[in-house]
Amino acid sequence: MIPAREAFERLREGNMRFAANVSGADTFVSHTRRTALATGQQPFAIILGCSDSRVPAELVFDQGLGDLFVIRVAGNIVAPSQVGSVEFAAARYDTRLVVVLGHSQCGAILATLEEMRAPTGNQSRNLQSIVDRIRPALEGLLASGMDTDSDALVDRAVRANIRTSVDHLRHGSQVLEELIQDNGLLVVGAEYSLETGVVDFFDGAPS
Repeated sequence: MIPAREAFERLREGNMRFAANVSGADTFVSHTRRTALATGQQPFAIILGCSDSRVPAELVFDQGLGDLFVIRVAGNIVAPSQVGSVEFAAARYDTRLVVVLGHSQCGAILATLEEMRAPTGNQSRNLQSIVDRIRPALEGLLASGMDTDSDALVDRAVRANIRTSVDHLRHGSQVLEELIQDNGLLVVGAEYSLETGVVDFFDGAPS
């Protein structure tokens, strides 16, 4: 088992390599490694990230096969299936670090803001379920009058949504609560910059 702090440093250093365009993961996608992983896995971090095609977690953190247990969903929302997936990896594989990874200019955030400002009323119920998960994190921002500065609003909304997902994982699952309290599980919020390639760990990161 890799402690949460060590796992965090691996991710941080991997992202630094990625942002500097110095990849170190080539040896971790080899035929030998693939064969070795056929009988089992021991991912050192769980990443709950957005489905956006520009934010593949393994590349962003410069990791290879078997390193990360990745759950991707539009808007990095937390619904029961995502909670269950995190519980599964944390309990079965003793993975001690969970990162909720959002990103700048998130399309799901933009779509939710648009829907909140001008409801369409004709979205599919499946798409609406994503909007409904994101909406509570953004209501306070719109109520504060921040919508006069669109860029600042989106930036704040992305982070608010990440914090909401982090909070849900920390306090919305008895399994995860017990692992946090008794087994050193750490849940961290982070934002990936599409512009720079840098991940900013801003909620719950080890000092």
